[in-house]
Amino acid sequence: MGNRGMEELIPLVNRLQDAFSSIGQSCNLDLPQIAVVGGQSAGKSSVLENFVGKDFLPRGSGIVTRRPLVLQLISASAEWAEFLHCKGKKFTDFDEVRQEIEAETDRVTGANKGISPIPINLRVYSPHVLNLTLIDLPGITKVPVGDQPADIEHQIRDMIMQFICRESCLILAVTPANTDLANSDALKLAKDMKVYLVVLEPWFSGQRTIGVITKLDLMDEGTDARDVLENKLLPLRRGYIGVVNRSQKDIDGKKDIKAALAAERKFFLSHPAYRHIADSMGTPHLQKVLNQQLTNHIRDTLPAFRSKLQSQLLSLDREAEEYRHYRPDDPSRKTKALLQSVHANTPDHNRLDALTFTQDQKRSSAHAILNT
Repeated sequence: MGNRGMEELIPLVNRLQDAFSSIGQSCNLDLPQIAVVGGQSAGKSSVLENFVGKDFLPRGSGIVTRRPLVLQLISASAEWAEFLHCKGKKFTDFDEVRQEIEAETDRVTGANKGISPIPINLRVYSPHVLNLTLIDLPGITKVPVGDQPADIEHQIRDMIMQFICRESCLILAVTPANTDLANSDALKLAKDMKVYLVVLEPWFSGQRTIGVITKLDLMDEGTDARDVLENKLLPLRRGYIGVVNRSQKDIDGKKDIKAALAAERKFFLSHPAYRHIADSMGTPHLQKVLNQQLTNHIRDTLPAFRSKLQSQLLSLDREAEEYRHYRPDDPSRKTKALLQSVHANTPDHNRLDALTFTQDQKRSSAHAILNT
C-alpha cells in the first residue's frame, strides 16, 4: 500500500464510523480507534483542545464528558466543525460547538449529570491538525454528585471497558504528574500509574497503551517524572509523552493556545530533567505520534478487518435489497415490524429512503476500504 493509500485510511474509517453511528449500531465490526481515558481533572480536555488550537469542550466541576465524543480531526485549508446530528450545518464559532455538545448531551442524558454510551460525532476541519480520530470517554470518578446514581463509578468503568477491551482499540491513558505524590517522589507516580493502567488493561501488557503525562509543570520543586518519560519504571511498548497544558488561570484568562504551545516547548527545552528528550515531548509531537500509530494500527488490523468487512458487506447488500423491494401488501414479508419501528423513529418523511441511503453509505465506505 502506497503512502497515498495510508493517508486515506483514517478518513475511510471515519466514514464507516459515521455510517454506523447514524443508525445506532456497529454491524459487529470493531473499528480501529483510539480511546482517551483518564480521571477527572487529568487534563484530557486540554490535550484535545491543544490539538485543535481552540477552546471547544465543556468544562466545569464533576463529570463534564457524559457521552463518548468521537472527535475526527481532518486536515483542511479552512477551519470549521460539523456534527453528525446537525448535517449540513457548519460551525465556525467554537463557543457554539461547546454549547451544542452540552445541549446534545443533556438531550440524551438529562441535566442530572447522568451518562450515556450513545456517542456524539464531531468533525473538526483545520489546517492546524493531522488526520486523527479520538474517542473522549467520561473521566473516572468515585463520588456521585447531584442526582447521579450511586453506582456512577461502575457505570463509567463499564462504558470504558466496552471500548478498551477490544483488540482494535488503542488506549491513550492521560495521567497528571502531580497526582498523589505524597512524598514528591517520581517512583510514587509510576506506582500510581501502574495501578491505573492495570485497571484499564487488565491483562496489562502495555501493547495497546500510550501513556500521556500532564501537569509536569505542577510537580513539587526538586521532583520530576524523567524515569517515567524515559519508559524505565513501567515500560510501555508505545512509550510515554509528556505535555504541559494551560493552567485553570490561563483558561479563565483566555490565554491563546498558540502561546501556550510556545510556552510548553520552552518548558521542555529549559528543564534540566527533560531538555535531552524535548524533541519527543509536547503536544505537536503527541499529535504526530498518534496520527502515525493510528494509521499503522489500521494497517496492522486490516487483514482481519477486511475479512469481517466482506462478510458484513454481503449481509448489508442482502438487507438493503430487501428494503428496496419491500411491498407493504405482501403478507409473506416478515420485515413489517422492523419497518414500522424505523417509521416511528425516523423523522424524515421518506423513512425507507433514509434507511436505504444509510445502507448505501455503509456499503460505499466498505467498498472503499476493501479496494485500498
